[in-house]
Amino acid sequence: MAWRKKTKKIPVGDGWWREGEKPLSEDRTIRPFVVETSEEMIQDLHQRINQTRYTESLEDGRFHYGFNSAYLKKVAKYWRHEFDWEKQVRVLNKYPHFKTNIEGLDVHFIHVKPVQRAGQKVLPLMMVHGWPGSFYEFYKILPLLTETEGDFVFEVICPSIPGYGYSEAPHTQGFTCLDAARIFHKLMDRLDFSDYYVQGGDWGAFITCSMALMKPECIRGLHLNMVNAKAGGALSIISLLVGRYLPFLVGFTREDVCRIYPFMQKNVYKILRESGYMHIQATKPDTAGCGLNNSPVGLAAYILEKFSTWTDYKNRDLEDGGLERKFSLDDLLTNIMIYWTTGSIIPSMRFYKENMGANFQKTMDNTTKIHVPTGLAAFPHELLHCPRVWARSRFTDIRSYTYMPRGGHFAAFEEPVLLAQDLLQFVKKVESKRPK
Repeated sequence: MAWRKKTKKIPVGDGWWREGEKPLSEDRTIRPFVVETSEEMIQDLHQRINQTRYTESLEDGRFHYGFNSAYLKKVAKYWRHEFDWEKQVRVLNKYPHFKTNIEGLDVHFIHVKPVQRAGQKVLPLMMVHGWPGSFYEFYKILPLLTETEGDFVFEVICPSIPGYGYSEAPHTQGFTCLDAARIFHKLMDRLDFSDYYVQGGDWGAFITCSMALMKPECIRGLHLNMVNAKAGGALSIISLLVGRYLPFLVGFTREDVCRIYPFMQKNVYKILRESGYMHIQATKPDTAGCGLNNSPVGLAAYILEKFSTWTDYKNRDLEDGGLERKFSLDDLLTNIMIYWTTGSIIPSMRFYKENMGANFQKTMDNTTKIHVPTGLAAFPHELLHCPRVWARSRFTDIRSYTYMPRGGHFAAFEEPVLLAQDLLQFVKKVESKRPK
């Protein structure tokens, strides 16, 4: 294809994430994996919940100071007395789990094969989660992708990023999105897929973009629900100054104007209020992580506060953070339990420090243009909005850009139907233009 001739690739390289030298041969075995629990694990959890020390919330504090303690007590009470982890383990095992060793790490993934109807083409799709999520975010969207009525159906692979959940954490420093991208390409090769679609948000968006840069010949299409792109230098400043009053001159739509302005309020002050976690995790993750790894209720407060605010900033004005408007406590606590039972909160936080070194936004994987067919789903409550005109500065082959009617950062978890519909229409456009 023409785009392949002009693509600037990121070197694939190699890695080894254990202490000592890399062996000459690698075990390529793919092993079935089953999520398990035990009575001892549950008893330890219950004991720790019982021993939680709470600090009373300030009057009318709602979620402006973080997770409201009054509501946290209700969550902890439900977790201790009503949440059925053994039942949720059975839910997790609904789909086939596997592990395989890549670059010294046992990489976990679920592999869901489709219900194929007569005449349907099966398309491989990798979906990559972010922080503080997990592969479990995709459970509600999986049936919508693996059981379709159209011309194609997906065979879906959802890996856990190394250091998250059931994937082994790196034992040496320096594991970044580029390394995760390389490992996930190796995983797909090990599964005998030579070309495939990739989809992601949060860190998953950075990883899948790196996959598109690293081996573009393997990527049939890239679909994102979080966009990392911006107009360069003076063009960005001019578009922001002019865009509110004469949006058509700088390529903004009315919806862009609604989502971007007032600029300082939505793009500076709001982000400053919500990015404290990022500075901690990008500098001293082990310090804060130590407490989270020892207190299940502290871990829940830290993670669930993100599922509140990143779903809709207005949730800060609510006593319960609006958590149960989009999610059930069972689903939220299942995600927490994946972190708790694997002890993976600290390695998941370290991923920020490894990636966000000096000049993070200027690294090759964040600035190099991407030429593979791209679909962008712009959810209204995403942390930052990226207009299509800005996205074009990085993604040169945008086949689909959709202003989603509702939803925030955790698209697959919040709005699985909307995300599935957008992904399906994007893939339909890409497949219609591919050579028969």
